[in-house]
Amino acid sequence: MSERKKIVLALGGNALGNTLPEQLKAAQVTAKAIVDLTDDGHRVVIVHGNGPQVGVINNAMTEYAQNNHSFTTPLSVCVAMSQAYIGYDIQNALREEFLNRNEEVPAIAAIVTQVRVDEDDEAFSSPTKPIGGFMSKEQALAEAGARGWVVREDSGRGYRRVVASPKPRGIVELKAIRAMFDAGHLVICCGGGGIPVVSKGKHLAGVPAVIDKDLSASLLAESIDADMLLILTAVEKVAVHFGKPDQKELDRMTIAEAEKYIADGEFAPGSMLPKVQAGIQFVRSGVGRTALITHLQKAREAISGKTGTLIVRG
Repeated sequence: MSERKKIVLALGGNALGNTLPEQLKAAQVTAKAIVDLTDDGHRVVIVHGNGPQVGVINNAMTEYAQNNHSFTTPLSVCVAMSQAYIGYDIQNALREEFLNRNEEVPAIAAIVTQVRVDEDDEAFSSPTKPIGGFMSKEQALAEAGARGWVVREDSGRGYRRVVASPKPRGIVELKAIRAMFDAGHLVICCGGGGIPVVSKGKHLAGVPAVIDKDLSASLLAESIDADMLLILTAVEKVAVHFGKPDQKELDRMTIAEAEKYIADGEFAPGSMLPKVQAGIQFVRSGVGRTALITHLQKAREAISGKTGTLIVRG
């Protein structure tokens, strides 16, 4: 068995599906991978994405507002809603998996988590993250005027609202997360990268933004002094020259090698790039820390050194 580690596990979108029925089934598969790790003695904190889910919530709330001439639910509130119902499914799937293995069910809890961002982050001056459904140009301009949205044409498919993707700067509920983790609880937190908030005096105000969940997972891993950031995605290994005849899968990267690959444009923005950047950020934050990127169903093998792409200091 591999050395026991403190792990922050970041679940990609493939771990949750796109609809409620898909999510229920996907959560069961995800739970098996997580319980495999706890059975091996690792201590785990779970961070998950919310791309499809927050989009569905946002669309539903926008339609309700349009049909009832009411205010649109803020995106930050939609993120909070997504954290709750995704956490609910993961909690139940984990409980069921422990029972299926005739094991004692540990304390499991999903924490609605706020993540501080910088109001002056340059991302707010150039929003790029699409959210919500497609609109005609006329509809998009009308919504932009009525609701103050930024809208952009999306690959010839129509117009969509775009929001900022600022860097996470601090996890508001960190003390609670750390206390539960240290007590041996299985914690689900920072869903969707966290609810983006800025400080307004004593008040934390939600802002229309989407935080990259891998970067939040990296910040969390650093903050709780984890040994490993484990990023689970749809591929078994990181590859360079992806999709080309000379595609090469990587078993290991140093920080310097990863940064060279980034400079060469090897990793797609919005896909593998933020995962590698998150891995670099965590590994650089302390001696002995590593990041591992692999497929959801290969987590146990990857931690044992049999597969996946490991990022190390040098």
